[in-house]
This record gives sequence, C-alpha cells and structure tokens, in this order.
Amino acid sequence: MKNVRLGIIGMGNMGSTHARKILEGKVKNVTLAAITDSDTKRYLDFPDIPTFSTSEELIKSGKVDAVLIATPHYDHTPLGIAALEAGLHVLVEKPISVHKADCERLLQAYEKTSPKPIFSAMFNQRTDPAYRKVRDLIKRGEIGDILRVNWIITDWFRTEAYYASGGWRATWGGEGGGVLLNQCPHQLDLLQWLCGMPEEVTGFCAFGKYHEIEVEDDVTAFLRYPNGATGVFVTSTGEAPGTNRLEITGDRGRIVIEDRKITFLRTIEPVREFSKSCPGGFTKPEIWTIDIPVENFGGQHVAIMQNFADAILEGKELIAPAVEGIHSVELANAILMSAFQNRPVTLPLSSDEYEAELKKKIKNSTFVKKAPTKPVEPTDFDKSF
Repeated sequence: MKNVRLGIIGMGNMGSTHARKILEGKVKNVTLAAITDSDTKRYLDFPDIPTFSTSEELIKSGKVDAVLIATPHYDHTPLGIAALEAGLHVLVEKPISVHKADCERLLQAYEKTSPKPIFSAMFNQRTDPAYRKVRDLIKRGEIGDILRVNWIITDWFRTEAYYASGGWRATWGGEGGGVLLNQCPHQLDLLQWLCGMPEEVTGFCAFGKYHEIEVEDDVTAFLRYPNGATGVFVTSTGEAPGTNRLEITGDRGRIVIEDRKITFLRTIEPVREFSKSCPGGFTKPEIWTIDIPVENFGGQHVAIMQNFADAILEGKELIAPAVEGIHSVELANAILMSAFQNRPVTLPLSSDEYEAELKKKIKNSTFVKKAPTKPVEPTDFDKSF
C-alpha cells in the first residue's frame, strides 16, 4: 500500500475540519475516499467525495483502508468495534468512549483482531513540544520523584452559542458529560501521560453553573498518587480570560508550563537529602532557573493524522495509541462519580458501577435544551486547542 484511503464518519465540526486538511494536501499519502453523516446537507461542502448513506455501508464498502470516527461520543464505541471487526485501521476522536465500560468493550474488540490494525486516538496535544519536552525531563529523572502536580486549565471558554450548535452537546444522553468529556480529555490524557494515574480522586463539580446545560462546566479535583504525591486539577468553560498553568514539583525542583514557556527551577541536589543534611533551619538549596521557550503548538490534528498514516504505511510508532485512551476516560468518570456520590473514589474505578450511575442520570434527566435564538456562526476549530 502506498496511499491510505480514508473514510470519515461524522462530518460535523471536527470531521469537516479534518476532511479539509486532507483535501488541502496537509496529510501526505492520504486520500479522502469517502464520507458519511446523518445530515446529508454537510456533503455539499465536499461535492467530489463519494458518500454513503450509513456508517455501516462505508465500513463494508471496500472503498476505504481506514476510518476516522468524528461522531458524537456515544457512537465511538459501536462504530469503532464495527470498523475493527471489518479489518480497518481506526483513528477515533477523543474521548475514545464516554465511560470506562465502553472503553473496555472497544479495547476488547481490538485485542481480538488479527492481524492487528493501527488503532489511534486524536490526542493532538501530545504533539505540543512543551509537553513532549516536560515528559522527556520527567522520564530522564531530571525532576526526581514527583511530589505534587497542579493544573489550572480554565481557558476552555465556551459560549451559549457553542452549546446550542448541537442538540447532543452538554447532555448526559448525548455527550455523557461536559468539560471533562469534551474539552479536558486532552489535559486528562496529558496528566496521566506525564505523571501516571492517581490512586484516589475527590471531585467537586458544578453542573450548569455558567451555561444552560445539565452537565459539568466547572470542576475542581483533588488527586492522590501511589507514591504519596498529591495533585489539584481545575477546569471550567465559564471563565475568561482563563488560565492554563501546569506545575509539576519534584524532589529536584519545579517545572512550570505557562504562556508558551517552560520554566525549570532546578535544585542542585535532591531536596529531601538537603533537608536532612543542612545545619541551617531556614536555608534553602541553591536553585538554577532555566527558561525553555516553546516556539509553536506542534502539528496538532494534522500531525496525529500523519502519524496514523505513517504507522499504517511504514510501521511508525503511534503518538497516541487508542488503547491509552481509557485512562483519561477513567479519570473523568472518577471525578464525576466522586461528585455524584460526594465521596473520594479509589482507582481503578468500577466500570459497571459508573455505567449504572450514568444510565440513572440519563433516565432521570428532565433537561430540555433550548433552540438557538439566532443562527450559530461557523467555528474555526483550529482555535479549539
């Protein structure tokens, strides 16, 4: 195979954006071979691309080697399973599923396939050089044992018009959650990619605090890690201008990512050793301040699509294997479960218990989304990360 024939399932905001990038030639060795969406009006922007009435028809058509799934969240699992069982390579938008139990079903289908297809997730922020550099520093032991992590990520501001752009958005039955399931899968993925998974989560969530929605748009979560490290994760879609500041403190200093710059405050010796050996009561270890500028945001969505194609054609290692997507879903579910039940939640999370809790939310929902009072303007989704 010299070229990947890609089909896109779901031609909403993200699916259409991905399609345009491919048609503009920004993803090498990939042809947009087919599209499908329940709203056929979306085909008008892609008049020369073959269409299919249903996703099942596209999957079984023999016209594509791979699919990109960009549908509302709940469809990710059944469509992913169908595509994998048909022997197709699969790239799925985040989150890979709404809840952990569906993640497990999707990953079980992948494990049963032979030969193994390429199975990737759209965690485009893993391409950001800032996070890649920090991950390298952590893995090389430059920061020592992690003691604390704090992430304030409140610059995911969204308007009422945004939530009105789709009937499925910000509902338990349509999206399965709010900021934790839509915007912050990126940060939750990066959090575990950098620092590992916590062993306990306590979540405080406000539901419809800033918008006329039934799901969470304001979150504060406390994390406890197996080595005794602690963390705080704060996010919202209702604050402006908002903040994006990640601090990771270790036994060799602190790393801060903010305003497209990495600041590494490095101690010349491990802090715990200094504390035990220093005779002075108020003396602090010597610190080197290292500023690491970050010039760009990385390749983002295009880089993930290119990596997906390169993995298919050349066997390159995936930047974001879909099998790792279960971790961010589990973190989101655990934070919500803690808020639902007003208690700390121990990980690993019971997938059956959370699925039952979510189904209860859907069954008991009385929320009715208001129709937009005026047309929703087109959105530039290059600004969404």
